[in-house]
Amino acid sequence: MPQRPINDYLNDYLDYLEIEKGLAAKSQENYSRFLNKFFTWLNDSKMPTLTPAKLTAEHILKYRIFLSRHIDPKKKAPLKKTTQNYYLIALRSMLEFFVERNIESLSPTKVKLAKDKKDKEVKFLTLEQIERLLTSPDTASEQGLRDRAILETFFSTGLRISELSALNRDQLRIKKDTKELEIAVVGKGSKIRTVYFSSRAVDALKKYLEKRQDIDPALFINYKPGIEKTGQPRRLTNRAIENIVKKYVVIAGLPVMATPHTLRHSFATDLLSNGVDLRLVQEFLGHQNIATTQIYTHVTNKQLRDVHRKMHGGKDLKK
Repeated sequence: MPQRPINDYLNDYLDYLEIEKGLAAKSQENYSRFLNKFFTWLNDSKMPTLTPAKLTAEHILKYRIFLSRHIDPKKKAPLKKTTQNYYLIALRSMLEFFVERNIESLSPTKVKLAKDKKDKEVKFLTLEQIERLLTSPDTASEQGLRDRAILETFFSTGLRISELSALNRDQLRIKKDTKELEIAVVGKGSKIRTVYFSSRAVDALKKYLEKRQDIDPALFINYKPGIEKTGQPRRLTNRAIENIVKKYVVIAGLPVMATPHTLRHSFATDLLSNGVDLRLVQEFLGHQNIATTQIYTHVTNKQLRDVHRKMHGGKDLKK
Protein backbone atom coordinates (compact mmCIF):
# COMPACT_ATOMS: atom_id res chain seq x y z
CA MET A 1 0.00 0.00 0.00
CA PRO A 2 1.50 3.36 -1.01
CA GLN A 3 2.31 5.73 1.82
CA ARG A 4 0.44 8.96 2.45
CA PRO A 5 2.09 12.32 3.21
CA ILE A 6 3.22 12.56 6.83
CA ASN A 7 0.59 15.10 7.84
CA ASP A 8 -2.18 12.81 6.60
CA TYR A 9 -1.38 10.48 9.50
CA LEU A 10 -2.13 13.10 12.15
CA ASN A 11 -5.62 11.89 13.05
CA ASP A 12 -4.45 8.27 13.25
CA TYR A 13 -1.60 9.40 15.48
CA LEU A 14 -3.92 11.33 17.82
CA ASP A 15 -6.17 8.26 18.09
CA TYR A 16 -3.05 6.28 19.04
CA LEU A 17 -2.22 8.81 21.78
CA GLU A 18 -5.72 8.58 23.18
CA ILE A 19 -6.31 4.83 22.99
CA GLU A 20 -2.87 3.28 23.43
CA LYS A 21 -1.00 5.96 25.35
CA GLY A 22 -3.97 7.15 27.41
CA LEU A 23 -3.18 10.83 26.95
CA ALA A 24 -5.75 13.41 27.98
CA ALA A 25 -7.44 15.66 25.42
CA LYS A 26 -5.24 18.63 26.42
CA SER A 27 -2.07 16.61 25.86
CA GLN A 28 -3.32 15.47 22.45
CA GLU A 29 -4.05 19.10 21.59
CA ASN A 30 -0.50 20.08 22.53
CA TYR A 31 1.05 17.31 20.44
CA SER A 32 -1.12 18.32 17.50
CA ARG A 33 -0.04 21.95 17.85
CA PHE A 34 3.64 21.02 18.06
CA LEU A 35 3.39 18.78 14.99
CA ASN A 36 1.61 21.46 12.98
CA LYS A 37 4.80 23.50 13.25
CA PHE A 38 6.60 20.67 11.44
CA PHE A 39 3.84 20.35 8.83
CA THR A 40 3.97 24.10 8.19
CA TRP A 41 7.73 23.89 7.77
CA LEU A 42 7.30 21.07 5.23
CA ASN A 43 4.84 23.19 3.25
CA ASP A 44 7.08 26.25 3.35
CA SER A 45 10.01 24.06 2.26
CA LYS A 46 8.04 22.81 -0.76
CA MET A 47 7.71 19.29 0.68
CA PRO A 48 3.99 18.99 1.51
CA THR A 49 3.78 15.43 0.14
CA LEU A 50 6.82 14.03 1.94
CA THR A 51 6.07 10.48 3.15
CA PRO A 52 7.42 8.80 6.31
CA ALA A 53 9.74 6.57 4.25
CA LYS A 54 11.24 9.60 2.48
CA LEU A 55 11.97 11.51 5.69
CA THR A 56 15.73 11.61 6.32
CA ALA A 57 18.14 12.73 9.01
CA GLU A 58 18.99 15.66 6.74
CA HIS A 59 15.38 16.85 6.93
CA ILE A 60 15.52 16.64 10.72
CA LEU A 61 18.73 18.67 10.81
CA LYS A 62 17.22 21.38 8.63
CA TYR A 63 14.11 21.45 10.81
CA ARG A 64 16.25 21.83 13.93
CA ILE A 65 18.08 24.73 12.30
CA PHE A 66 14.71 26.28 11.47
CA LEU A 67 13.56 25.96 15.09
CA SER A 68 16.79 27.43 16.47
CA ARG A 69 16.44 30.50 14.22
CA HIS A 70 12.67 30.85 14.51
CA ILE A 71 11.46 34.03 16.21
CA ASP A 72 8.60 33.66 18.67
CA PRO A 73 6.05 36.25 17.38
CA LYS A 74 4.71 36.87 20.90
CA LYS A 75 8.04 37.33 22.67
CA LYS A 76 9.91 38.75 19.67
CA ALA A 77 12.80 36.46 20.54
CA PRO A 78 14.23 33.11 19.40
CA LEU A 79 12.57 29.98 20.77
CA LYS A 80 14.04 28.72 24.01
CA LYS A 81 15.85 25.39 23.86
CA THR A 82 13.14 23.82 26.01
CA THR A 83 10.45 25.04 23.60
CA GLN A 84 12.40 23.72 20.62
CA ASN A 85 12.51 20.36 22.35
CA TYR A 86 8.72 20.27 22.73
CA TYR A 87 8.44 20.37 18.93
CA LEU A 88 11.16 17.75 18.51
CA ILE A 89 9.69 15.41 21.13
CA ALA A 90 6.30 15.57 19.37
CA LEU A 91 7.93 14.68 16.06
CA ARG A 92 9.89 11.83 17.65
CA SER A 93 6.68 10.55 19.22
CA MET A 94 5.03 10.45 15.80
CA LEU A 95 7.95 8.45 14.42
CA GLU A 96 7.48 6.02 17.32
CA PHE A 97 3.85 5.71 16.21
CA PHE A 98 5.05 4.78 12.71
CA VAL A 99 7.27 2.09 14.22
CA GLU A 100 4.34 0.72 16.25
CA ARG A 101 2.20 0.57 13.10
CA ASN A 102 4.98 -1.00 10.99
CA ILE A 103 4.99 2.04 8.71
CA GLU A 104 8.40 2.43 7.12
CA SER A 105 9.96 5.64 8.41
CA LEU A 106 13.04 7.30 9.84
CA SER A 107 14.06 5.88 13.23
CA PRO A 108 12.86 7.98 16.21
CA THR A 109 16.43 7.87 17.56
CA LYS A 110 17.48 10.17 14.71
CA VAL A 111 15.57 13.04 16.32
CA LYS A 112 18.09 14.56 18.73
CA LEU A 113 17.01 17.16 21.25
CA ALA A 114 18.55 20.61 21.47
CA LYS A 115 21.26 21.00 24.09
CA ASP A 116 20.89 23.84 26.56
CA LYS A 117 24.02 25.27 28.17
CA LYS A 118 21.85 26.16 31.15
CA ASP A 119 20.85 22.54 31.66
CA LYS A 120 21.97 21.34 35.08
CA GLU A 121 22.77 17.88 36.27
CA VAL A 122 19.96 16.23 38.15
CA LYS A 123 20.10 17.08 41.84
CA PHE A 124 19.77 14.18 44.22
CA LEU A 125 20.61 13.40 47.83
CA THR A 126 23.02 10.79 49.11
CA LEU A 127 21.65 8.06 51.38
CA GLU A 128 23.29 9.74 54.38
CA GLN A 129 21.53 13.01 53.50
CA ILE A 130 18.25 11.16 52.93
CA GLU A 131 18.50 9.58 56.39
CA ARG A 132 19.11 12.97 58.00
CA LEU A 133 16.13 14.44 56.17
CA LEU A 134 13.72 11.58 56.91
CA THR A 135 14.52 11.59 60.63
CA SER A 136 14.39 15.39 61.08
CA PRO A 137 10.64 15.77 61.95
CA ASP A 138 9.75 15.74 65.67
CA THR A 139 7.34 12.82 65.82
CA ALA A 140 6.09 13.74 69.29
CA SER A 141 3.28 15.68 67.58
CA GLU A 142 0.64 14.61 65.08
CA GLN A 143 1.98 17.19 62.64
CA GLY A 144 5.48 15.77 63.01
CA LEU A 145 4.16 12.26 62.37
CA ARG A 146 2.46 13.55 59.23
CA ASP A 147 5.65 15.21 58.00
CA ARG A 148 7.72 12.07 58.63
CA ALA A 149 5.13 10.05 56.68
CA ILE A 150 5.26 12.55 53.79
CA LEU A 151 9.05 12.39 53.53
CA GLU A 152 9.14 8.58 53.82
CA THR A 153 6.41 8.27 51.18
CA PHE A 154 8.24 10.52 48.74
CA PHE A 155 11.48 8.55 48.95
CA SER A 156 9.79 5.14 49.02
CA THR A 157 7.51 5.68 46.03
CA GLY A 158 9.05 8.36 43.80
CA LEU A 159 5.63 10.01 43.57
CA ARG A 160 5.18 13.41 41.96
CA ILE A 161 4.01 16.08 44.40
CA SER A 162 0.59 16.25 42.73
CA GLU A 163 0.23 12.46 43.01
CA LEU A 164 1.13 12.50 46.69
CA SER A 165 -1.22 15.35 47.57
CA ALA A 166 -4.09 13.54 45.81
CA LEU A 167 -3.75 10.38 47.94
CA ASN A 168 -6.74 9.38 50.06
CA ARG A 169 -6.76 7.34 53.25
CA ASP A 170 -8.98 4.63 51.82
CA GLN A 171 -6.43 3.90 49.07
CA LEU A 172 -3.94 2.54 51.59
CA ARG A 173 -5.91 0.01 53.65
CA ILE A 174 -3.07 -0.48 56.10
CA LYS A 175 -3.67 -3.19 58.68
CA LYS A 176 -1.71 -3.93 61.83
CA ASP A 177 0.21 -6.74 60.15
CA THR A 178 0.91 -4.75 56.95
CA LYS A 179 4.64 -4.47 56.38
CA GLU A 180 4.83 -3.40 52.75
CA LEU A 181 2.19 -1.89 50.50
CA GLU A 182 1.45 -1.30 46.83
CA ILE A 183 -1.31 0.86 45.39
CA ALA A 184 -2.39 2.17 41.98
CA VAL A 185 -2.08 5.89 41.25
CA VAL A 186 -3.13 7.95 38.25
CA GLY A 187 -0.23 10.00 36.92
CA LYS A 188 0.37 12.29 33.97
CA GLY A 189 -1.73 11.60 30.90
CA SER A 190 -4.15 9.63 33.10
CA LYS A 191 -1.62 6.79 33.07
CA ILE A 192 -2.17 4.28 35.88
CA ARG A 193 0.85 2.72 37.55
CA THR A 194 1.65 0.79 40.69
CA VAL A 195 3.73 2.42 43.42
CA TYR A 196 5.36 0.56 46.29
CA PHE A 197 5.71 1.59 49.93
CA SER A 198 8.67 0.25 51.90
CA SER A 199 8.31 -1.12 55.43
CA ARG A 200 9.76 2.17 56.72
CA ALA A 201 7.14 4.19 54.87
CA VAL A 202 4.33 1.88 55.99
CA ASP A 203 5.49 2.16 59.61
CA ALA A 204 5.53 5.97 59.40
CA LEU A 205 2.04 6.01 57.84
CA LYS A 206 0.68 3.66 60.51
CA LYS A 207 1.90 5.89 63.34
CA TYR A 208 0.46 8.97 61.63
CA LEU A 209 -2.94 7.45 60.85
CA GLU A 210 -3.31 5.98 64.33
CA LYS A 211 -3.33 9.54 65.69
CA ARG A 212 -5.93 10.83 63.23
CA GLN A 213 -9.29 11.58 64.87
CA ASP A 214 -10.90 13.38 61.91
CA ILE A 215 -12.98 12.00 59.04
CA ASP A 216 -11.34 13.95 56.22
CA PRO A 217 -10.70 11.57 53.28
CA ALA A 218 -7.35 13.13 52.37
CA LEU A 219 -4.26 11.23 53.47
CA PHE A 220 -2.21 14.32 54.26
CA ILE A 221 -4.10 17.18 55.90
CA ASN A 222 -3.53 20.70 57.15
CA TYR A 223 -3.13 21.29 60.90
CA LYS A 224 -3.61 25.04 60.77
CA PRO A 225 -5.13 26.06 64.13
CA GLY A 226 -8.92 26.17 63.98
CA ILE A 227 -9.23 24.67 60.52
CA GLU A 228 -11.04 21.60 61.86
CA LYS A 229 -13.90 23.85 63.00
CA THR A 230 -14.43 25.47 59.59
CA GLY A 231 -15.68 22.31 57.90
CA GLN A 232 -13.43 23.06 54.92
CA PRO A 233 -11.43 20.32 53.16
CA ARG A 234 -8.06 19.97 54.85
CA ARG A 235 -6.08 18.34 52.04
CA LEU A 236 -2.55 19.75 51.83
CA THR A 237 -1.85 21.74 48.66
CA ASN A 238 1.21 21.16 46.50
CA ARG A 239 2.68 24.42 47.74
CA ALA A 240 2.18 23.42 51.38
CA ILE A 241 3.90 20.08 50.81
CA GLU A 242 6.77 21.79 49.04
CA ASN A 243 7.21 24.15 52.01
CA ILE A 244 7.18 21.20 54.42
CA VAL A 245 10.04 19.54 52.53
CA LYS A 246 12.03 22.79 52.40
CA LYS A 247 11.51 23.26 56.15
CA TYR A 248 13.13 19.93 56.97
CA VAL A 249 15.94 20.45 54.48
CA VAL A 250 16.93 23.45 56.59
CA ILE A 251 16.44 21.59 59.88
CA ALA A 252 18.56 18.67 58.59
CA GLY A 253 21.28 21.11 57.54
CA LEU A 254 21.53 19.75 54.02
CA PRO A 255 23.83 21.56 51.55
CA VAL A 256 21.30 21.05 48.74
CA MET A 257 18.01 23.00 48.71
CA ALA A 258 15.97 19.87 48.07
CA THR A 259 12.39 19.91 46.82
CA PRO A 260 9.83 17.11 46.44
CA HIS A 261 11.22 16.59 42.95
CA THR A 262 14.71 16.19 44.41
CA LEU A 263 13.35 13.27 46.45
CA ARG A 264 11.88 11.81 43.25
CA HIS A 265 15.32 12.15 41.64
CA SER A 266 16.90 10.55 44.69
CA PHE A 267 14.45 7.64 44.47
CA ALA A 268 15.36 7.02 40.82
CA THR A 269 19.07 7.47 41.45
CA ASP A 270 19.01 4.95 44.30
CA LEU A 271 17.31 2.37 42.08
CA LEU A 272 19.84 2.82 39.30
CA SER A 273 22.75 2.74 41.75
CA ASN A 274 21.52 -0.67 42.85
CA GLY A 275 21.48 -2.04 39.32
CA VAL A 276 17.82 -1.56 38.36
CA ASP A 277 17.32 -1.39 34.59
CA LEU A 278 16.45 2.03 33.14
CA ARG A 279 13.24 0.64 31.61
CA LEU A 280 12.05 -0.49 35.02
CA VAL A 281 12.87 2.91 36.50
CA GLN A 282 10.76 4.40 33.71
CA GLU A 283 7.82 2.31 34.93
CA PHE A 284 8.41 3.22 38.57
CA LEU A 285 8.40 6.94 37.70
CA GLY A 286 5.48 6.76 35.28
CA HIS A 287 7.37 8.36 32.40
CA GLN A 288 5.62 8.10 29.03
CA ASN A 289 8.92 8.13 27.16
CA ILE A 290 12.23 6.47 28.02
CA ALA A 291 13.97 9.67 26.85
CA THR A 292 12.63 11.43 29.95
CA THR A 293 14.15 8.77 32.19
CA GLN A 294 17.52 9.10 30.46
CA ILE A 295 18.29 12.23 32.48
CA TYR A 296 19.43 9.75 35.13
CA THR A 297 22.15 8.20 33.00
CA HIS A 298 24.67 10.35 34.90
CA VAL A 299 24.41 7.68 37.59
CA THR A 300 24.97 4.65 35.38
CA ASN A 301 27.63 6.47 33.38
CA LYS A 302 29.62 7.19 36.55
CA GLN A 303 29.17 3.61 37.73
CA LEU A 304 30.49 2.29 34.43
CA ARG A 305 33.49 4.60 34.60
CA ASP A 306 34.30 3.61 38.18
CA VAL A 307 33.95 -0.11 37.41
CA HIS A 308 36.15 0.26 34.33
CA ARG A 309 38.87 2.01 36.32
CA LYS A 310 38.74 -0.55 39.11
CA MET A 311 38.29 -3.78 37.17
CA HIS A 312 39.83 -3.13 33.77
CA GLY A 313 43.24 -1.68 34.49
CA GLY A 314 45.05 -4.13 32.27
CA LYS A 315 47.28 -5.15 35.18
CA ASP A 316 47.68 -8.71 33.96
CA LEU A 317 48.79 -7.76 30.47
CA LYS A 318 52.44 -8.25 29.65
CA LYS A 319 54.36 -5.14 28.80
